[in-house]
Amino acid sequence: MKKYLWFGLVLLLVVVGLYVLYGNTGLGEKIAPQTVQVQQGDVVDQVTATGTLQPSGYVDVGAQVSGQLKAIHVEVGDTVEEGHLLAEIDPTVYVAQVDASRAQLRSQRAQLKDREAQLTLAKIQHRRQANLLAENATSRESLQSAEASLRSAQAQVEALTAQIAQTESSLRADEANLSYAKVVAPMAGTVVDIEARQGQTLNASQQSPTLMRIADLAVMTVEAKVSEADVSKLTPGMKVYFTTLGDAKQRWYSTLRKIEPTPEVENNVVLYKALFDIKNPDGLLMSQMTTQVFFVLAEAKDALLVPISALTFTDPKNANQAQVTLLNSQGKPEIRTVTVDVSNRIHAAITDGLSVGDTLVLPGATRDHSAPARAGRRMRL
Repeated sequence: MKKYLWFGLVLLLVVVGLYVLYGNTGLGEKIAPQTVQVQQGDVVDQVTATGTLQPSGYVDVGAQVSGQLKAIHVEVGDTVEEGHLLAEIDPTVYVAQVDASRAQLRSQRAQLKDREAQLTLAKIQHRRQANLLAENATSRESLQSAEASLRSAQAQVEALTAQIAQTESSLRADEANLSYAKVVAPMAGTVVDIEARQGQTLNASQQSPTLMRIADLAVMTVEAKVSEADVSKLTPGMKVYFTTLGDAKQRWYSTLRKIEPTPEVENNVVLYKALFDIKNPDGLLMSQMTTQVFFVLAEAKDALLVPISALTFTDPKNANQAQVTLLNSQGKPEIRTVTVDVSNRIHAAITDGLSVGDTLVLPGATRDHSAPARAGRRMRL
C-alpha cells in the first residue's frame, strides 16, 4: 500500500511541475519563437580602450646655478608667457664674480695701453738705430739690441691681448650665471606643478634641480592603451573619440596620430600606446583624467539594422553574405539571403535583402504553425 502512495505522490509532483513550466499553453504546444523587426539606425564597429590625458607639450624648469631660492613669483595654475619671471636665486656670489671679472678686465686693458706705448717706443728706437748704422754712427750690436727690445714689446702686447680675450670670455660666463639667478619661463603655458620651496638651497653642480613644470594645456594628448589583439586593427589617421568619467555623454572627436612600437606589460597583458591630440580651449580637460576611448573601424549611417544573432553565415570565406529567417505575409517562415555591410558584436547593417519593418525569427525554438498564431516577443535593437 505504501508503494502505491509513494508512486501517486511522485506522479502528482511531476504533473504540478509540468503545469508550472508550461502554464496554460498546453503540454503539446511548442514554444513560440522570438522575433525581431528590422529597424533603421546607425551601427559602428570599433575598438575600445582606456587612456589618460596628458599635456601635449611641457617642460620641467630647472635651476642652472646653485644658491638659495630667494623668491617664487608664480603659483600652481598661473598662466605665464615665454620670458615671464618665475623665481629668483640669491645673486650675491654671482654679482661679486662679475664685478671681479670686470675689474680684472679694466686692469688688463690699462696694462695693454702701457705695453702698446712701450712697443711704440721700441719701434722708434729700432728705426733710429737702423738709420745710425746706415751712416756708421752706431754699432751693429746696438741695432740688434733694439730689435730684441722691439720683439719683446710685440710679444708682451700679444700676450696681454690674449689675457684680455680670456678675461672677456670669463666675464661673459659670469654674466650668464648672474642672469640664470633669475629663472624665466622657457615657453608659454600653465604652471602645473611646483617642486621647490622658497628659502631652499639649490645645488646645481651635479644635476639641475627641478623647480616647477610648465605645460601647454591648450592642446591635450590622449594616451590610450590598446591590447595586442586589437592594435593591428588601428591605423594612423583613423577616426577616434573619447569620453571622460566626469561626463560620459560628452564626446571628444579626433584622429589617431601614432602608435608607439614599444609595448608596456601590465599584469601579464601586453599593451601598446595609441596617441592622438585634442584641442582644449576652455580648459575642461585636465592632466591625468581617465578616458574611455573608441577607435572607429567602420560605421554605417541610417542603415537597416538586425541583431547579429539573427544572421547565419554559411560561407566562411564570404562574411558579407548571410541568411535570415523571415516571416512572410502569411506568417510562414522563409529563408532569405542578405548582404551584410558594417557589423559589430551586437548589430549588423544590411544593404540588400530586407526592408524596414520586416519580421525576423531568431534562431532557437520553433513553433507549430498549424496552431493559432501567438504574438512573438519583439526585441528592441
